[in-house]
Amino acid sequence: MKNAEITRKNPEGMPNPVGNYTHITKIPRNSELYVTSGQIGIDQNGEFPESMNEQINNTFSNIKAVLDSEKLTANNIIKVNVWAIEKIDWDHLYSKWEELFGNEYPAMTIGYISELGLPEIKIEIEIWAAKA
Repeated sequence: MKNAEITRKNPEGMPNPVGNYTHITKIPRNSELYVTSGQIGIDQNGEFPESMNEQINNTFSNIKAVLDSEKLTANNIIKVNVWAIEKIDWDHLYSKWEELFGNEYPAMTIGYISELGLPEIKIEIEIWAAKA
């Protein structure tokens, strides 16, 4: 099948991304689509750390576990949605991303909102992935 790979690009005539993401991610026809629930900063004991960066650490551990359960890697990720209730330390978040996924950055949306599902939750990250 022609173009049977997930591709990411920043089209000509567009401003450069203001962060680590691409403007468009294309998945080939007949790919399997995976959508995670928003992963949060809860640990294995059901506890939420106080600091945003500790919640980011737990969130990425949870993302890794859910992706690993379907044998998905960075190459499979097509879209990321990030919601946070306080300022994100982008250096820390990107370092956690790069630990798990390297420098593959799919399409991404980030929103700062007033609250998430529980008062303890400071960040929630949803992953969309596909297998070609």
